[in-house]
Amino acid sequence: MIAGISHDAMLAQALGWAAVNSGTGNLAGLSAMAARLAEAFAVLPGHVELVEPAAVTAIGADGSAVAVRRGQHLVLRVRPEANMRVLLTGHMDTVYAADHPFQACSWVDADTVNGPGTADMKAGLALMLAGLIAFERSGPHLGYDVMINSDEETGSLASAGLIAQLAAGKVAALTYEPALPSGAMAGARPGSGNYAATVRGRAAHAGRNPEDGRNAVVAAADLALRLAAARAPGLAINPARMDGGGPDNLVPDLAVLRFNIRPVSTETAAGVPAMLAAMIDAVAAAHDVTITLHGGVSRPPKPITPAADALFTLVARAGADLGQAITRSDTGGVCDGNNVAAMGVPVIDTMGALGGEIHSPDEFLHVGSLGPRAALTALVLHRINQGDFAP
Repeated sequence: MIAGISHDAMLAQALGWAAVNSGTGNLAGLSAMAARLAEAFAVLPGHVELVEPAAVTAIGADGSAVAVRRGQHLVLRVRPEANMRVLLTGHMDTVYAADHPFQACSWVDADTVNGPGTADMKAGLALMLAGLIAFERSGPHLGYDVMINSDEETGSLASAGLIAQLAAGKVAALTYEPALPSGAMAGARPGSGNYAATVRGRAAHAGRNPEDGRNAVVAAADLALRLAAARAPGLAINPARMDGGGPDNLVPDLAVLRFNIRPVSTETAAGVPAMLAAMIDAVAAAHDVTITLHGGVSRPPKPITPAADALFTLVARAGADLGQAITRSDTGGVCDGNNVAAMGVPVIDTMGALGGEIHSPDEFLHVGSLGPRAALTALVLHRINQGDFAP
């Protein structure tokens, strides 16, 4: 089963896919990437389809809601009638826009390639496919779905419903985010939510009658300071950007404050709406403005449950049998593994290649990790298939 995994084929696939710009907003690039992936994954038994994205809205700089276009998602269903089924997920999008200067791969040394999306996660998709092909040679009866979405890097808002639908009823899930350069996997993750608070005040002349104005920028700044002051252990809050203002002689009547919240626990996440509502009410009253909030915690926290711990134990033992020492550590990042775990499904969400410096022009892939990580996928699925996993 494992002996037939081809390093060269995976590397060629990963580099070829990395050459396709598939930034989340590049719909043409995502379409090209989806077509390549559909052709590649069609070698597996089952049915490949491209699924339309769910509708997504965002708040523009003028405070109005605007539709956001996203690319199609790929879904492969294999043996849907099987009693035991697994979900494998990945994403085709990257953080590099079509006009980003980082567009090409280059070799750093014999084991390291610098390139956009190489570790996150074009190589992960290649080794996922190779691992599934190897698994199919073992004569399985296990069923599985593969979901590769087009918007993971921006929070999976256009694919969250699809992830939930596919995760339901699965015995386990594997997600192909890159592991750390050491090979360590992610343990617990916090949740994450992105918000836009639209503050509407009243315009007035800054010299003649400023007292008649209601300064939206000042109110938004007050809200930003209160958010920053609300940071606490288990709750990270990052006021990130403010749009608004205008001529120096005008009291500004509009501002949009954007911020991110990361609660560590589900209990903390559940308290976020009330905390924000109280804060917004206080700022609105203090400045005589109106504030509307858009957004929410779209990725729930991912704790380590007993079932998740059992799945990691299976993966670690499979790794040890392949000569791979696998450890894990908690991380502040989030991914689709959060969404899968929220469905009560145990998930290992760093099954991808080894690499680092992701989301930067220094992103790199350790090409020597491709074969071992593909073998890990094949062996983990084989052992789940044998009944070695009891969540």
